[in-house]
Amino acid sequence: MDTFDCIATKVEVRAFSKKPVPADVKARILEAARLTGSSMNTQHWRFIVVQDEGNLKQLADDSSTGGWSADSDFSVIILTDPKVPGHIIDAGRALQDMQLAAWDAGVCSGIFTGVKADKMRKDFAIPKELEITAVAGFGYPKESVTGKKKDRKPLGEIAFGEKFGNEIDFKVK
Repeated sequence: MDTFDCIATKVEVRAFSKKPVPADVKARILEAARLTGSSMNTQHWRFIVVQDEGNLKQLADDSSTGGWSADSDFSVIILTDPKVPGHIIDAGRALQDMQLAAWDAGVCSGIFTGVKADKMRKDFAIPKELEITAVAGFGYPKESVTGKKKDRKPLGEIAFGEKFGNEIDFKVK
């Protein structure tokens, strides 16, 4: 799929079917994260792939906003080093790349950041020096998402030319 089309059509999904995601697709999604740029090329992020049904239920229980992830085929806990400037942006970059690689393969995803950190650290052996930055759940959608329309503000409301509030003009110089 064309990259722009992938971005334009991708929607967040939090209800998954029981259809398993093939191992090679999972590997490709994680490979997309590995290939993502990072602040000063530190590659400080770490990813815990949760696939076991019991562990997915535990992950959902260890969250305040991700209960739906128990029904995902797999989830990824994204950890970052808070000492690295831009670590949260780096997590977002890796997360977006994983989601786009998944979408390109027909796999949907959703994210959450509401976690019960102490429980999650204990249950998934997360080192104290790493921050639990986000969690993404992946799987095939329970219901069709084809043709879903995104509710987005017009470009003119969020992008400005030269100064805040100015209408943007894309004239070629």
